[in-house]
Amino acid sequence: MGKIEKPSWLKIKLQTNEKYSQIKQIVELNQLHTICSSGKCPNINDCWSRGTATFMIGGEICTRSCKFCATQSGKPMPLDAEEPARIAHSVKIMNLKHCVITSVDRDDLVDKGAHHWASTIKAIRSENPSTIIEVLTPDFDARKDLLGIVFEAKPDIFSHNMETIQRLSNTIRSRAKYDVSLDVLRLASKAGFVTKTGIMVGLGETEEEVVTLMQGVRNVNVRLFTIGQYLQPTKANIPVTQYITPEQFSKYEQLGLALGFDNIASGPLVRSSYMAENNIVSASMRERNNS
Repeated sequence: MGKIEKPSWLKIKLQTNEKYSQIKQIVELNQLHTICSSGKCPNINDCWSRGTATFMIGGEICTRSCKFCATQSGKPMPLDAEEPARIAHSVKIMNLKHCVITSVDRDDLVDKGAHHWASTIKAIRSENPSTIIEVLTPDFDARKDLLGIVFEAKPDIFSHNMETIQRLSNTIRSRAKYDVSLDVLRLASKAGFVTKTGIMVGLGETEEEVVTLMQGVRNVNVRLFTIGQYLQPTKANIPVTQYITPEQFSKYEQLGLALGFDNIASGPLVRSSYMAENNIVSASMRERNNS
């Protein structure tokens, strides 16, 4: 099958401003990694121009090699013990009311990076007590002991992505399993966190399969859901099967809201952390105020 032409609604105008340059400089001077650049996100110009970025901890080399992801895979470098402090300081410099932290998978480590995650959350909280902290974590093989280390650091929102529907999960994900990811979300919800997950569409899934996934994550009390168009980041990644229309994304949003999610972010350019500060602050603050 030949390459499918990208539709008009995915053709975006790149914009940069003084804020973009400031964020870029902070990232470079503090030797930070962001999923914005490592993941070749289409929203990098928009987000950085608004003064937001998603920090990626644990280095920039992942121990897994999912077919949809542009992040480099291989043997990672040792963890940088100074990284949590640099992230916390950068959050302060950027004056972020809402920060999002993600990471590569670190299956090479005994604790899979759980203690580094906890140190980062605690460092951000210490220097930025009023900042809402959203984490987008690996699965940690759904080990309760490792997840417990992250839980103990008390992020405001706990997110872990399902990525795709069950039928396609083993095909496009590396080592990660659908049921394991579902178990991570179940454990996070049970621990009392505002939980969030997201998927990509355009990989060959059906509407029925998407709704089945939505219902599955609602059954484990996930409250926030994102759904966006998969875009092939490099020629080495799995190709796009279909470009989903804005109308279908609107339908997914309505279907999700009917299932009881607090919030659905559904659209062609939606990503896990895109506009996160607008979509979930209210839910997070409710949780914090009730704790």
